Amino acid sequence: MALHINLLTLFPEMFPGFLGHSLAGRALERGDWSYATIQIRDFGEGKHQTVDDTPFGGGAGMVMRADIVDKALTSIPNAGRKIYMSPRGKVLNQALVKELSAESALTILCGRYEGVDQRVLDAQGFEEISVGDYVLSGGEVAALAMMDACIRLLPGVMGNEATPDAESFGSETGGLLEYPHYTRPAEWNGMSVPEVLKSGNHAEIAKWRKAQSLEITQKRRPDLIKK
Repeated sequence: MALHINLLTLFPEMFPGFLGHSLAGRALERGDWSYATIQIRDFGEGKHQTVDDTPFGGGAGMVMRADIVDKALTSIPNAGRKIYMSPRGKVLNQALVKELSAESALTILCGRYEGVDQRVLDAQGFEEISVGDYVLSGGEVAALAMMDACIRLLPGVMGNEATPDAESFGSETGGLLEYPHYTRPAEWNGMSVPEVLKSGNHAEIAKWRKAQSLEITQKRRPDLIKK
């Protein structure tokens, strides 16, 4: 089943961006996923196709209007699961990525200015998703990051179907961070590849990798250990 992504944005030229290259780009050409951009300004009002207004209660910046966003959204034949990229949303993780990649259609609202009128988010059942505890100039970059994470999990996109399970947060790593990787040359700048990786003993290699994942996670992301 192919994944279709609708993008509500004021900057449609930002898509597909880097997703038009490499594995995601080839998957796009094959039809493993598709996308459509909806220019919100096409539904704006007046000569300048206005999409925003000053916030009630005062404050800096402008807010994208509920009625304009709603008209743009309802122009989509099959919106599917509706997502608003927002720093106050649920933080994106691999479990949520896997869930989203199984959908047939997603609609991603990319906000600008100070945000979007809460009423349209509530009325249309948008779920808010964040890509981290920081603020971007708009939702487009966050949308591209989330799309990349989802697309690479689609069947056939990655050459080895087992690859995602062996990566950070995957089932083979027990939800921990991934172990270190090494390749040729075996000696470089006075540093050697760990002997166990050259031993050919797969049981010992698996044991070493598991220990490395645990040690790295404990140092860098102890919150994952607690989970």
